[in-house]
Amino acid sequence: MNGHKLLFSKLKWWTSGRSRWLGPLRDGVSGCGSASFYSCGPRVCIVGSGPAGFYTAQHLIKARQDVEVDIYERLPVPFGLVRFGVAPDHPEVKNVINTFTQTANHSRCSFYGNVNVGKDVSVEELQRAYHAVVLSYGAEGNRRLGVPGEDLAGVYSARDFVGWYNGLPSCRELSPDLSCETAVILGQGNVALDVARVLLSPINMLKKTDVTQPALEALAESQVRRVLIVGRRGPIQVACTIKELREMVNLPGTRPEMVAADFEGVTEALKDVPRPRKRLTELMLKTALEIPGEKEQQRRSMASRTWGFRFFRSPVEVLADPGSNRTAGVRLAVNRLEGSGEGGRAVLTGEVEDVSCGLVINSIGYKSLPIDPSVPFDSRRAVVPNNMGRVQQATGLYCSGWLKTGPTGVIATTMNNSFDTARSVVEDMDSGTLDVSAAKSGSQTISALLEERGVKPVTFSDWEKINHAEMRKGEAVGKPREKLLTVEEMLQVARA
Repeated sequence: MNGHKLLFSKLKWWTSGRSRWLGPLRDGVSGCGSASFYSCGPRVCIVGSGPAGFYTAQHLIKARQDVEVDIYERLPVPFGLVRFGVAPDHPEVKNVINTFTQTANHSRCSFYGNVNVGKDVSVEELQRAYHAVVLSYGAEGNRRLGVPGEDLAGVYSARDFVGWYNGLPSCRELSPDLSCETAVILGQGNVALDVARVLLSPINMLKKTDVTQPALEALAESQVRRVLIVGRRGPIQVACTIKELREMVNLPGTRPEMVAADFEGVTEALKDVPRPRKRLTELMLKTALEIPGEKEQQRRSMASRTWGFRFFRSPVEVLADPGSNRTAGVRLAVNRLEGSGEGGRAVLTGEVEDVSCGLVINSIGYKSLPIDPSVPFDSRRAVVPNNMGRVQQATGLYCSGWLKTGPTGVIATTMNNSFDTARSVVEDMDSGTLDVSAAKSGSQTISALLEERGVKPVTFSDWEKINHAEMRKGEAVGKPREKLLTVEEMLQVARA
């Protein structure tokens, strides 16, 4: 009997103390045969938890059974542009979050939100604690137009506008003035079409999405009835995809408003273009020039809102309302095209035209920003100089995603370029270019530094509390989620 009691008390001691002992065991004490408490496997740190960060982590974990990955994120919430950039009416695109959640919950992956690398901890400190550091923090800057008047009230970057209706904390106070009739979007990529669609969508459609409540209320009161989507080149060079164009063409309550002259010679040029581009251009031609069938004609006649592409135009000035600091219009230079196909170049003709509008949205692209003085940065191209993700002249430092390539492509493009970076890291480990024989402390050292500096990271299970709170709030009003809009609210829920 006494033996049973002794066994039971030992079992109780082991169970109650397991968290103290399993941590060091997982970090490799038993495998390394030393009491350093450091992992003897390669430790990799990823900065940024958007698609690039998660796809890099996914490939590393799969490629080597001994790699441990820590993901650091500035915000308390993960997923980057999947959460804050994908259009609210594209919930299917957000399904990648399920894959990322599997990665985050893997036994060899840890998430540390609410950690601002470059401020709370330096890249050099991360390099000392990890065998490899992968920068995947994306493109959070705006490319400026570089024209007079772009700082007038009524001019917004697409990044900020999208961040406003998607709940990015830094864009919460944007409060765009939607009291005008005409909006001009400069740029013709998918983001430009997302913005146009959100501006013109019937409010009942948006109510079923995760667009934020303040944005929903502002859009319900919006006076915008006409959106022009302006590009410096022609229909064959347009940067959007056919899916986005089709959504515009079929958007309830709207009709297209194109300029027939913009499509001169396009039909003849189509024979030389690749099939995806051909199908996209054919849909544009049909929308712009063909007389619609009876059903479509009836739909268009009942439409109260219009949208249209304007080609061969470049902004030269945003015009102010006389006597105020508000936008009254935009002056566009008229271009002609030199060359053909996707390589065609816009050349100024010397002509200009003015378009009256009260809202201008700059959608000519995002750009990456330097994170830390120790990291090489090409300010002209706004990327970290690299070769297959290896940062030039910085062994052990890598980059993936838009920081590596510039802001191009869709999520699948980012996946491929992130897998390439992960392959470079694994190759360097296998070849000995990266010395992974020495034990590294990884998150143990970084967590101690953060604690000293008063920074309390958010774990993935903390994020799941935020996630559940948002979904409960959304369910109450018939939406997939109602996002928390401030870092303070997020932290309050995470630490409840």
